[in-house]
Amino acid sequence: MLRLDGTAASKAVKEQLKQQTLRLEQDGNRAPHLAAVLVGSNGASETYVAGKVKSCGEIGYDSTLVRFDETISEQELLDKIAELNNDDTIDGILVQLPLPKHISEAKVISAVSPLKDVDGFHPISVGRMVQGLETFIPATPYGIMLMLEHYQLETKGKHAVVIGRSNIVGRPMSILLSSNTTYGNCTVTICHSHTHNLKDLCLQGDIIIAALGRAEFVKADMVKPGAIVIDVGITRVMDETAAKGYRIKGDVDYADVSTVAGAISPVPGGVGPMTIAGLMKNTMEAYLRRK
Repeated sequence: MLRLDGTAASKAVKEQLKQQTLRLEQDGNRAPHLAAVLVGSNGASETYVAGKVKSCGEIGYDSTLVRFDETISEQELLDKIAELNNDDTIDGILVQLPLPKHISEAKVISAVSPLKDVDGFHPISVGRMVQGLETFIPATPYGIMLMLEHYQLETKGKHAVVIGRSNIVGRPMSILLSSNTTYGNCTVTICHSHTHNLKDLCLQGDIIIAALGRAEFVKADMVKPGAIVIDVGITRVMDETAAKGYRIKGDVDYADVSTVAGAISPVPGGVGPMTIAGLMKNTMEAYLRRK
C-alpha cells in the first residue's frame, strides 16, 4: 500500500517554485506577491491563512495579510478587493472562506479580478476550466492533480468515483479527471446525498475522491481492492484524551481502508499541504501571465 504523503509532495512543488523565484530575482525581477484577505477570527481560517503566508515565505514570495473584523460591511470588503485588483505589485488575491453571513460570498468571489483569481473560484475561471482553456484551477483539486503527478499514478481509462459535489472540490475534480490530459481521461461518477447504492458505486471505483465532510464515512467494505483513495475531508472530532480536546479526521477510515487500498492519502498530511502547493503554483502562474 502506497501512502500518498502530501507533505513530501508539496515540499517538492515548493522547492521547484523556490528555485524559479530565485532565478527571477537573479534576473532583476521582483518576486511574486500574494495578498490574503481574512475576515473575522475563525480558528480554522486563521490556521489556513497562516499556512499560506508561511509557504510564501519559504518559497520567497512576498505576501500581504489583510485582516478585518467580522463586522466589516460587504461594501467595505468589496472596496478593498477593488484596491487590491488595481495594485500592480500584487499578483494573486485570495479571500479566505467562509465569510460572515451578512456578506455575499458570490459577490466577493466575482469581485476578484480573474487575472488575480488564484483560488480559481471566479465564474470566468470556472468556465474556462470547463472548456479546457488556460485558467486558474481551484487550489484543492489542483493539489490533488499535482499529487497524482508526483506519485505518477495512472488514471487513463480508470473509473473515478467522486463523493461530494461542491463547487470547491467535487465538481471541479470531476471535470479535471475526465479531461483529456495526462492525469485525466477517467470515466467519472459523482455521488452525493441523493445517490442510491453509494456503496456499490464506490466498489466500482479504481479511484475514490472523498469530499463529503463526514468523518470516517468511507470504510474498507466500500473500496475495491487496489483502488487509489484520496481523502479531502477534515473534521474536528471531540476527544478529551487529545491535547487540544479534539482530533482531525478525514472522510476515510484510514486504518480500515488502508488494508485494501493500493494507495491512500492520510489526514492530516495528505491533501491539505497539496492545496497550499496548488495555490502557490497558481500565484506563480498569475505573476508570469501578468508579466
